[in-house]
Amino acid sequence: MSFKPTSGEVTNMTETTVDTMETILTSALDETEDRDIKFKLRTALQLLVVIGEQEKAARNALEDCTLDDELRRRLRDLGYLNT
Repeated sequence: MSFKPTSGEVTNMTETTVDTMETILTSALDETEDRDIKFKLRTALQLLVVIGEQEKAARNALEDCTLDDELRRRLRDLGYLNT
C-alpha cells in the first residue's frame, strides 16, 4: 500500500507532523499556568525546530543525490522529495 496524496493535501509528511506537533505544544503552553510544565513545553518546541532543520537538511541531501527513477518517485510519493 502506498501513500498517494490527493490534490490540495500537503505532501511533505514530516512538515505536516512537525506543524501539528507545534500546534499541539503551543496550545498546551497557552493553557497551562504551571511554570515547570511551561519550561518543558518551550524546550519541546525548541527541539522541534532542530528536528525540522535536520529533516530539511536530509531532504536537500536526497535531492542532490543520484537516484534511480523508481526510488526518486517513491521518495517523492512519500513526501521526502519535492522534485
